[in-house]
This record gives sequence, C-alpha cells and structure tokens, in this order.
Amino acid sequence: MNTQEAIIEAAIALFNLKGYQGTSIRDIASRAKVNPANISYYFKNKQGLLEECLIYFFEPYLSFLEEETQKLENDSGQLCLIRAIKKVMYFQSKHYQLARFVWREITIDTQTSREMISLYLMKEQYFYSKMIQAASKENKTPLSISMIVIQLKGMLMMPYINNLYVREVWGMIPQEPYFAEKYFNVIKSWLLVLLGSEEQNTSPTIKKLPV
Repeated sequence: MNTQEAIIEAAIALFNLKGYQGTSIRDIASRAKVNPANISYYFKNKQGLLEECLIYFFEPYLSFLEEETQKLENDSGQLCLIRAIKKVMYFQSKHYQLARFVWREITIDTQTSREMISLYLMKEQYFYSKMIQAASKENKTPLSISMIVIQLKGMLMMPYINNLYVREVWGMIPQEPYFAEKYFNVIKSWLLVLLGSEEQNTSPTIKKLPV
C-alpha cells in the first residue's frame, strides 16, 4: 500500500468512526503513520481528501455498471442487470467501511453531495435505466423504469445505512461474504418477479465472483 492509499484508508476508517467533521488532518496522519504535510501534498486539505474518498468508491462502482451496459448488444438486459448487481454487492461488501461512509455522506445535503449526485449518480441512473429498460422490453413487461431504479438503489444502499437493523433481522453483518451472496439472491428474486420473467427458477447462471 502506497502513501496515498494509506491516507485514504485511514480517512475512511476515521470518517466512519468519528464523522467527517469530527476527524482532523492530524488524526488521519497519525492513523496512516505519515506526516500531515503528506496529506496537504496529495490532497491539499480535508475537503480534497473527502472528494478523493468518494471518487475511490464511485469510479470502480460505475465501471461495473458501464461494463454491463456495454454488453447489452450481445447479452439480455436481464442477465446484464443481474451481473451488474452481483458485482456491486460483492464490491460493497468487500469495501464495507467505504460503502457505509459514502452512502451516509450522500444522504447529507452538502455542496459535495450535490456535486457527486450531479457527476456520478446521474450516470448510475442512466446505466441502471438502460439495463432495466432492455429487460422490460425482452419480457414484454411495462414498468416504471425510474421507480424501479429508485427501489433498486434503496435496496443496495440499505445494508450500509442501516447495518444495525440488518444485523438484528438477519443475524449477519454486510461485510461478511455470505451476506453479499444471500442479499444478492433476494434482490435477484425480486427483480425476476418484477420483470415477469418466466425463468424465475432457472434464471441465467451468474458465475461466482472473487471475494
């Protein structure tokens, strides 16, 4: 792990533990075992570090969606959508603290969150909409695409915003690999019913992703 990565990892952990406002540059430097000047050098200030943490999450997250959207020319919309969701589930579970921090931060009405919504979440909406629309046409099921995007997004965020509730109901925590698998199957079943798929019990095989 290089210096920049160490700083980002330390910031994510502390932002989760103490909140963004309650975390100082000195706290982050101490946890990352670097000089505070390194943070100024790489990120300018705490705001710059916050933005980098958000980018650190959204760039790979959106790459999964873009990759599957590009495959719509050859694969069914249903298959692309299910594969994209599984990739997102495993990514969020593997990077639990990052996902938890990002989704909490996005729910706060700040200039940074508004910029992230404009820059990243509109792309997210576009990719999901394309895949859902393709799946809807294939299954000849008229759907409110925007409403399904909202519902799907809420389901993907929920374990990281309300992790204590998930643990209380399921007896699991979102960073456990088998949680991602179980939760993915719940979302997949919901989607197949919603799409009116005739293959609910024999849906396309999704290869197991590395954890």
